[in-house]
Amino acid sequence: MADVRVLVAEDHDVVREGIRLVLETEPDIRVVAEARDVPNAVAGTMRAQPDVVVMDVRLSNGSGIEATREIHSRAPNSRVLMLTSYADDEALFASIMAGASGYMLKTATPMELIHAVRRVAQGESPLAPAVTQRVLARVRQSPLFARDEKLARLTPREDEVLKLLATGKTNAQIAREIHISEKTVKNHVSTVLGKLEVARRTEAAAYFAMHSNPFG
Repeated sequence: MADVRVLVAEDHDVVREGIRLVLETEPDIRVVAEARDVPNAVAGTMRAQPDVVVMDVRLSNGSGIEATREIHSRAPNSRVLMLTSYADDEALFASIMAGASGYMLKTATPMELIHAVRRVAQGESPLAPAVTQRVLARVRQSPLFARDEKLARLTPREDEVLKLLATGKTNAQIAREIHISEKTVKNHVSTVLGKLEVARRTEAAAYFAMHSNPFG
């Protein structure tokens, strides 16, 4: 089997060096490039064409998730393994939707990281045990997850608010129906608009109507 060529994108120099040293203890893994910010992560991937990009979720000047989306679009043969300090649901699902092939915590052992890199290189999609149950629960709770990329960004509560918003209910009516404060509803609506990339409630309702039906 050919060597697994890896780019490490991590903004903390000590951590990045540690990842490189861990990976290069293996004779079949070779770190061909390193990056500490989004532009260099994308440019380095385009230049080196690694098999795997080990990507920190939070880079010094931007989001590793945005870098992942760019890499997935421009260098589809380079698979991304996200690496983060926290089991953050929002980062997890945003990473998956951006095209990441795997998601590991920095608390992983060296051998777990090495194994994950190999699996990603082989086309598999490893998830840290701590987040696997979150994925399964999210899929069970939100049937929208498998239907549309933007709707998949929503939490189960945001799904619920959007469904009621789409029926024409006001914030006050939604608050009474799901037993939360009107201010909380307003915050959820604002978040939903942002995740769906629309400006108004009517646009959100229309987006839901067009994309929530799996049969078109």
